[in-house]
Amino acid sequence: MANWVCEVLLTESALDGAAHRAAATADVDLSAGAVVDFWGVVRELEDGREIEGIDYEAHPAMAKHQLEQIASAATEKFQLKKVVVHHRIGFVRAGAASLFVRVASSHRTAAFEASNWIVDELKTRVPIWKRSRFKSREVPAAKTRSASLRAGSAATTP
Repeated sequence: MANWVCEVLLTESALDGAAHRAAATADVDLSAGAVVDFWGVVRELEDGREIEGIDYEAHPAMAKHQLEQIASAATEKFQLKKVVVHHRIGFVRAGAASLFVRVASSHRTAAFEASNWIVDELKTRVPIWKRSRFKSREVPAAKTRSASLRAGSAATTP
């Protein structure tokens, strides 16, 4: 198997942009010609209404297992050198990152495709639920990401 690094994390801590950028240059695989970072950020509007943020809830063991499965599959499918997936749980305010994905590969096309694929798989397979905290204090029922996607909601991205 290729020499790759797979790191998944569910955390209540903020995803620190400076720390993630610094990590991009640490432990560099010189065969990787492309590194793609994706930041999923909580939007200020959901269903046309202003929100304070989103409460993310997960089944930790199942979510971590699914994230590991996705990272492993992506590594094989796209011949990746590195996969990092960090997802926030708990309350994430509007404007803050709820998801960080980094992939490294030999070529940019594979890196971009893998990043997109990982986010799509995460949204349909990982047991993470979100509930918007509206500024009006009206809180609709929690939605799973896969249910939101089936309903055609545009507000399913972290």
